[in-house]
Amino acid sequence: MNATPAHDAIDWDRLRADFPLLRRKVHGKPLIYFDSANTGQKPECVIAATDDFYRRHNANVSRAVHALGSEATEAYEGARRKLAAFLHVRADELVLCSGTTFALNLVAYSWALPRLQAGDAILVTRMEHHANIVPWQLIAQRTGATIKVAELLPDGRLDLPALYAAMTPEVKLLAVAHVSNVLGTLNPVAEICREAARRGITTVVDGSQAVPHMPVDIAAIGCDFYAFTGHKLCGPTGTGGLWAKREHLQAMPPFLGGGEMIKEVRFDGTAFNDPPHKFEAGTPNIAGFVGLGAAVDYLSGIGMAAIHAREADLLAHASEELRKIDGLRIFGNAPDKAAVISFTIDGVHSHDLATLLDLEGVAVRSGQHCAHPLLQWLGVGTTCRASLAFYNTHAEVDAFVAALRKVVRLLA
Repeated sequence: MNATPAHDAIDWDRLRADFPLLRRKVHGKPLIYFDSANTGQKPECVIAATDDFYRRHNANVSRAVHALGSEATEAYEGARRKLAAFLHVRADELVLCSGTTFALNLVAYSWALPRLQAGDAILVTRMEHHANIVPWQLIAQRTGATIKVAELLPDGRLDLPALYAAMTPEVKLLAVAHVSNVLGTLNPVAEICREAARRGITTVVDGSQAVPHMPVDIAAIGCDFYAFTGHKLCGPTGTGGLWAKREHLQAMPPFLGGGEMIKEVRFDGTAFNDPPHKFEAGTPNIAGFVGLGAAVDYLSGIGMAAIHAREADLLAHASEELRKIDGLRIFGNAPDKAAVISFTIDGVHSHDLATLLDLEGVAVRSGQHCAHPLLQWLGVGTTCRASLAFYNTHAEVDAFVAALRKVVRLLA
């Protein structure tokens, strides 16, 4: 494989031109899209691949021997192979699904529900997204297991000694984010999973905010399960995946029943398909995964290391400029973090900030970011969140800061 160029040798402005939506205006102002943690924008090649599938190849997968059926199946399975190579895993260990939420629920209902019982515990961290909290609460209610919470340090890092101390014998499952969607904290998941494995604890990692922004080698992490979402990865919505160790996939019962996930159906019983197809009932989002495969090709051509370095530069610039604004507080100052900046300004509601920034053409998110327990711990009701991607620019950061200063003056 040819080496990708260093981030400072890449023409980022040229790459930005690959994203048609970034050329539009909002309220008469050039769009500044700082909400990539919510969903990533799509390059032209992804849009074209999805369009081409519907125009030239549209058919169902694994159900027809005609040309269109064969083409659709090859495109769908080709996307699986691309994703597997991108994440350094085997294709037959990668379940394609609608995204992280579905993937985590699959683990909850197919792995955890049949195994946990009263007296067991599920360990989660304070920084988790609701998608990595609520399924475990539902399973705990049904099995009698309990939820334990690993707390954070003031700068937004996990308190690792406390986390390891919480890995007591009753803990059967650890659920941890690779990257926090609010704090941007990059957790040392390989170390965490290694410590959990030493204690016989099964690990599930939420990779939603990591896979789009940095190189991810799931095999090197050493977890049992890894979930991710495609729409944050420059791909279409309704796509994503769950990687799981082969022995887990073989032992887990199906999550949904229907077509494609079976070998044979009789009224006296059903023989299920081999993993990963055992967990892919019904017609999948074929065109979406074709688009996601194109997104993987696009990002691989740039190089995830270069993307990570580019976003680190943008984060440093934005953080430096934001800290110059009186009354502005940034939440999450871990030494290793993704390009996510959650902030408040004294005396100003986050929704007001976001609404007025939108009038300046700046798209940021405001609210609780599906992380109520974390914001309660931070002592705030809401924050604004500016999340950057490689297609953003330093000039956009400066324009955002100028717009923020203008809005603060209006609200003063």
